[in-house]
Amino acid sequence: MANIKSAIKRVKIAERNRLRNKAYKSAVKTLMKKCYTSIAIYGRSPSEETKSEVNQTISAAYSKIDKAVKRRVLHQNNGNRKKAKLAKAFKQVTLAADAAVSTT
Repeated sequence: MANIKSAIKRVKIAERNRLRNKAYKSAVKTLMKKCYTSIAIYGRSPSEETKSEVNQTISAAYSKIDKAVKRRVLHQNNGNRKKAKLAKAFKQVTLAADAAVSTT
C-alpha cells in the first residue's frame, strides 16, 4: 500500500474508475447479447412486432455504447466496431427474411 497521501488518493480514484468502467462494459455486453437474441428471434419468425423489438434493443445498445465511448470506457473505434457488428447481424437477417417473403 502507498504511504504518500497523493498516491493513496490515486489508488482510491483508480479503484473507483475501475468499478465504473466495469459496470459500463458489463452493461454493453448484456445489451449486445439481448440484441443478438432478438435478432435471432426475428430471423426465425419475421414480423413487424419482432422487427420493432429488434430496433428498440439496437437503439438501447447504441445509446449505451455511445455513453461508454463518451466517458472513455471504450475507445471510439471499439464502440464503432461493436455498433457495426450489430448492424451487420441485423442486415443479414433482414435480407434473409426479405428473400424468404419474396419467394413465398
